[in-house]
Amino acid sequence: MSNASKRADGAVEELGGKIKQTVGAVIGNHKMEAEGHAKKVEGHGKQEAAKAAECVKSRVDEIKADCCNKAKA
Repeated sequence: MSNASKRADGAVEELGGKIKQTVGAVIGNHKMEAEGHAKKVEGHGKQEAAKAAECVKSRVDEIKADCCNKAKA
């Protein structure tokens, strides 16, 4: 699974959590509200993990390129 799809999955999960949290708050169901909040936080975490993986991959690619350029010189 690519990082872009992981970020999208996280965004969908976060949105679903926001909806569930809001519905729980509106109807006064504290359990549903808490479950929605947990799902929202989990989705946000998945997005942040995918972003971090993208940053690491980008930095590794830069280091590889630097090493190859130094080896050619």
